[in-house]
Amino acid sequence: MKRIALLALACPIVLAACDKQTPPEPEPAPRTSSAAERPPPFDPKKVTLEDKAMGTHVVITTYTTRTLDEKTIRAKLEKAVAEIRRLENLMTTWREDSEISKVNQAAGKQPVIVGAETFEVIEKSLSVAKRSEGVFDISFEAMKDLWRFDENKVEEIPSQEAIDKGRALIDYRKIIVDKDKRSVFLEKPGMRISLGGIAKGYGVDAAAKVLSAEGLASFFVQAGGDLYVRGKKPDGSPYRVGVRDPRGAGPTDYFAMIDVTDHAFSTAGDYERSFVKDGKRWHHIIDPRSGYPARASRSVTVWAKDAFTADGIDDAIFILGPEKGMSICEEIDDCGAVVVDAKNKVWVSKRLESKIQMLRDPTDGT
Repeated sequence: MKRIALLALACPIVLAACDKQTPPEPEPAPRTSSAAERPPPFDPKKVTLEDKAMGTHVVITTYTTRTLDEKTIRAKLEKAVAEIRRLENLMTTWREDSEISKVNQAAGKQPVIVGAETFEVIEKSLSVAKRSEGVFDISFEAMKDLWRFDENKVEEIPSQEAIDKGRALIDYRKIIVDKDKRSVFLEKPGMRISLGGIAKGYGVDAAAKVLSAEGLASFFVQAGGDLYVRGKKPDGSPYRVGVRDPRGAGPTDYFAMIDVTDHAFSTAGDYERSFVKDGKRWHHIIDPRSGYPARASRSVTVWAKDAFTADGIDDAIFILGPEKGMSICEEIDDCGAVVVDAKNKVWVSKRLESKIQMLRDPTDGT
């Protein structure tokens, strides 16, 4: 229409000349893409990076896209692992110059100023301790040299005298934090803290933030029993995560499956760092009330909005057992849990009842 109007204005007087003008050509119809012009089919390729950090096995998986090839993606995954290692250096007890080690070295002497990230994890730990009646307590590190389940593994049960001595140094209420100064003070000489029961979840979330900032919209990050899933697979299907059978054949022997999208998944079990002696299983999840391995559960899997939350409460639920422990999960928005108790009974919280797919009963045994 615009072209017709312009032609009419071009010949306002000489009508004959205008009459002889060739009428404007109609606008061409939109061209449909031929098969040759369509983008070629794309087959996303799975890209996985495996490494060690925070004392555990780290796995990050994603897929190539039309704009991100494998080489480019691997560089992004390396950045995520580097972020986990950076946090490890701040929060580990294996390095004397870490922020946590400095707090431990100053126990009973003076407060120590720590970075914002370490302070955040300690604050969260104290919050979980209060919520769980003190069964999750980062000052359990006083028991570390008694029960040996790590590189220093010894299949021995400590004496009652040694356990009582260690328990006397466990009390989260004697961890004094000052938010304004961002300082941490252990009141008793000899007290020690460790963030091993919660820092991996924080690290997983931090790695996920790196990957999101790098433009990845579909991936999962796993550090030991802590996992965060972002988005869905390239075909639109959700990532499926298995709930490990605590007495099964190994890490990939699942008794249930859950579809997970934009959520975390954390598992605490009595099978990973343990030994069987005198017909009993002795494991690394210590109940600070007794100084001995907790006996109420075999495994706890927590589904939550972030790995920090999931990692922070799975041990507490494990120690308290399903009846008391489930209430912690129910009080948190967007959180659920699956518990295999000491008698091999499976408990599923309300929020997961419609999400979980039970494959079979878990295997019984010691």
